[in-house]
Amino acid sequence: MRIKWRNRASPVAVLALLSTGCVSTQSDPAESTVAPSTSVARSMARVCANPVAGPAKAPAGAVTVDPAVVDDLAAKTRNSPPNTTFWLRPGKHTLDPDRYSQIIPKKGNRYLGAPGAVLDGRKTNQYAFGGPAHNVTIRHLTVQGFVAPQNEGVVNHDSADGWVIEHSTIQHNSGAGLMAGARQQVRANCLRGNGQYGMNAYKATGRVSGLVVEGNEITANNTDDWERRRPGCGCTGGVKFWAVNGADVRGNWVHDNRGAGLWADTNNNDFRIEENVLDDNDGAALIYEISYNAVIRKNTIRRNNWVEGRRYADRGDSFPFATIYLSEAGGEPRVRARTDKIEIYRNVLENNWSGITLWENADRFCNSPANTSSGDCTLLVPDTRRCARPAIATPPLHADCRWKTQRVEIHHNRFVLDPAVVGCTVKCDRMAVLANYGTYPDWSPYQGEQVAEAITHRQHNRWHDNAYIGPWQFVAHDPSRVLDFGQWQGAPYQQDTGSTLDPRAGG
Repeated sequence: MRIKWRNRASPVAVLALLSTGCVSTQSDPAESTVAPSTSVARSMARVCANPVAGPAKAPAGAVTVDPAVVDDLAAKTRNSPPNTTFWLRPGKHTLDPDRYSQIIPKKGNRYLGAPGAVLDGRKTNQYAFGGPAHNVTIRHLTVQGFVAPQNEGVVNHDSADGWVIEHSTIQHNSGAGLMAGARQQVRANCLRGNGQYGMNAYKATGRVSGLVVEGNEITANNTDDWERRRPGCGCTGGVKFWAVNGADVRGNWVHDNRGAGLWADTNNNDFRIEENVLDDNDGAALIYEISYNAVIRKNTIRRNNWVEGRRYADRGDSFPFATIYLSEAGGEPRVRARTDKIEIYRNVLENNWSGITLWENADRFCNSPANTSSGDCTLLVPDTRRCARPAIATPPLHADCRWKTQRVEIHHNRFVLDPAVVGCTVKCDRMAVLANYGTYPDWSPYQGEQVAEAITHRQHNRWHDNAYIGPWQFVAHDPSRVLDFGQWQGAPYQQDTGSTLDPRAGG
């Protein structure tokens, strides 16, 4: 597993919530923005408090698993053919005490938990379900007490393809609650209190594709506080996505995670992040980093980034740490997806630490020592060795050897900020598009202000038709250029055409 260093400077019920408006009846550019109100959304999305019970009797043809027999599930899995259904009786099921003991499903196996069925690793076993078998289903089962190492997962440990995990509670494990393979469906689960991530969508060989994450409650993960143990590791949060090609993340309640709520890092593409509620995460609600082509729409995003944003502000850091943070991420028509841009629209952001930051690190590109995703290159230049002197200084490699924050359109959103609620007096009120001054390495063809000029003026990043309520400020080009609304709308930036600002806090 690559270590990532942070780059600085049911679902149907959830969807039904969209009929609940939280917008003003006055005519403003964002009046079409709809998102669930906090009280209704939380009552509908409480998967952890209201799990759907599994079958109280064994389905016809199912193999019954007895909690009184240690390792009964693993043994019966070994002795049964593929496509077997297992029904776990109520009670605590355990494995042999060897740390590597686990269930190795066969293709098409189905594991169904009766009400009260728990698979417990007793802080001894590392993994619950592993192996390469495709099309495994796990439903109505609580999986807890496993001790996976950092960056590894407890359920679907080997990222096999086609798994379906539904109506299950995966909680209080070390590492990640679950991993992800291609065409995996993760629906209506409680992913709670895991040591690192609720889910780590990573596949050691190949890419995860066709991932669905729908109607889950993802809460209180990163209990082991990995950013404190390994500062700057970028290895924490509710869900982390790595090199995922095609994901639908919708109707989830992502809240109270230590670190970011959702974090897509390194060559992800073709995401739809929609109709989620993202509340009270210590860091950003959403980070989309060195990745491509996404639609982020109809989300309700509240009270995020209070811990991490305040921490950096208290240190005197002027960087606009944001609640939606796009870092070297943009639209790219040459990478096939359902969209050729990043579009952020019809979201409600309320009382977060700052708003949206579009950032590009001038020193981060393929083969640069400042590329903390070491060994990775852009999807346009898969062989990182090509991005070297002298070719990198000339077309097409000069453009294609760096990830760009480009073709980002931010429109018809509602941004509400009351500093008294957030508990801040400065630096929590920023909307930004910026880069650093390129300096490193000495052979970089991106030195000086060229990247800052490009992200600000030439890469088709555009805000328009948004509604701002509260004392918002705007940052352009570099952290030192803090603008009021009139300057932001005026030349040379000409942002937020058709938008309105009411400086009175509240909303």
